[in-house]
Amino acid sequence: MNVLDRINANRKNKRQLAVLIDPDKHDVSSLEDLIIQVNGYDIDYVFVGGSLVNTDISAFIKGVKKLTDIPVILFPGSVMQISSEADAILFLSLISGRNPEYLIGHHVQAAIPLLASGIEVISTGYILIDGGRVTSVEYMSNTQPIPADKPDIVVSTAVAGEMLGNRMIYLEAGSGAKASVPFELIKEVKKQVSIPIIVGGGIKDSKTLQETFNAGADIVVIGTALEKSPEILSKITRKRSTVV
Repeated sequence: MNVLDRINANRKNKRQLAVLIDPDKHDVSSLEDLIIQVNGYDIDYVFVGGSLVNTDISAFIKGVKKLTDIPVILFPGSVMQISSEADAILFLSLISGRNPEYLIGHHVQAAIPLLASGIEVISTGYILIDGGRVTSVEYMSNTQPIPADKPDIVVSTAVAGEMLGNRMIYLEAGSGAKASVPFELIKEVKKQVSIPIIVGGGIKDSKTLQETFNAGADIVVIGTALEKSPEILSKITRKRSTVV
C-alpha cells in the first residue's frame, strides 16, 4: 500500500498524527533520542524538511529509516530537498500565495528528477493561514498568509485546490505560530472538500490537538513544540489514544 492509500484508508477510522523534523536541528545523538521517543507512541508519519535545510537530506533520511519503520515523507521547502530515500513527497503548491515560483516554478525544476527517483508524489495544496507572527515559510516564499478571520477565502482556495487535482489540502499556521489554525475554519473547509486535510502550526498542547481533530483534520502535524519539548508526545498521544 502506498502512502496516500494508507492515509485515505486510515482516515475512515483513525486520527493520524505526524511529527515534523527539521534536519538542521539534529545531530546523530539527538535524532536517535527523538526517534526512540517517536517509536514509543502512536505516530503515523515522520515528515522531514524545513524552510531552509543545509544538511544532506538523503543521509538524514537514511538515518531516520534505520531507526524506525514509520513512513518518512518529504515536506520540502525547496527543490533542493528531494531524496529517493523517502517513502513519499508532498508536492506542495502554495495556493494561498501569488508567487509563481511556489505555485509552479519550483515544481517544473523538480519534475524530472522526481520522475526518475521513483518516489511517490502526492500533490498537495498548501494554504498558509495567519498565525499571529511572520513565519519562515511566509518570509522565504515572499507570500502573505490568508487572514485567520477570512474563512470564505480559505474555503474557496481549498476547493479550487481540489478542483485543480490536488490529492490533499494542508492548512498551515507556520512553524512557531502564536495561534493554530482556527477550529471553525477547519470545519468549514471540511464541509467543502472530500480529500484529506492536514493541519499544522501552533499546536502546542493536547487540548489544541484534540480540538483540531474534532474540527475535521485527518492528519495533525507537530513540529516546533516537539523540538522544544520532546516529552510533549507523551501528553499528546496519551489523550489521543482515548479518542475513537
